[in-house]
Amino acid sequence: MRRRTLALATASGAALLAAAALPATAQPGAPRATPAVPGAGLQEGSVSAADLLAKLKGCSQLSNGKYRTDEETSATVPVCGKNGAVFWKADMDVDCDGQTTSKCNADTDPWYQDDTAFRQSNGKPLNAEKLPYVVVPSSSGIWNYASAGIKGGGVVAVIYNNQVEYAVVGDTGPDKIIGEASYAAAKNLGINPDPENGGADSGVTYVLFKNSKASPIESHADAVSRGDALAKKFLQDN
Repeated sequence: MRRRTLALATASGAALLAAAALPATAQPGAPRATPAVPGAGLQEGSVSAADLLAKLKGCSQLSNGKYRTDEETSATVPVCGKNGAVFWKADMDVDCDGQTTSKCNADTDPWYQDDTAFRQSNGKPLNAEKLPYVVVPSSSGIWNYASAGIKGGGVVAVIYNNQVEYAVVGDTGPDKIIGEASYAAAKNLGINPDPENGGADSGVTYVLFKNSKASPIESHADAVSRGDALAKKFLQDN
């Protein structure tokens, strides 16, 4: 569980980055509930979770250190490299930032921010309630996502409970914490999407395909189509 213990620091950090885009912040530390829909059976594309996971054994570490999954935990999660992709295995905190909706707003999420680091083709923030997106750690001495070929709108395979969901890189978060995705990403996988006390404590694998990009970023259908092709190529190349 991710704690947001310093609201003032969060606000200050957001202000400093406002010229570019506001990052996602860490998620609160309330205990997570069990998945809302256990075993939902989501399978986007034709490549199975088992086939992808079989290629992700071991880790060729790319990061200059490891990340925490929450503020109060030790740093145990490395960013790993494969041909054509990077990946990590972590938890899932729920990001509700972006457009204000009935599920994502200042009332449902005490740490809500009405912006995302990457935006829709019309310039508006992403819609966390509708669009599956993944949060990457802000660039730091630990790891620079851009230098690794990861960009806003990049295609991601999210694997959880033998399910595969395709998402896009939609936001940036704390530079020492990893493992976060949007309300829609969590809900689709049968994970409680409540931004305050939902999420999954472990068992989530994120595979980010290098130099990929959904077009437009808000098109989930395009992310799925590109993701399926990228996943097939990933199996061939690894």
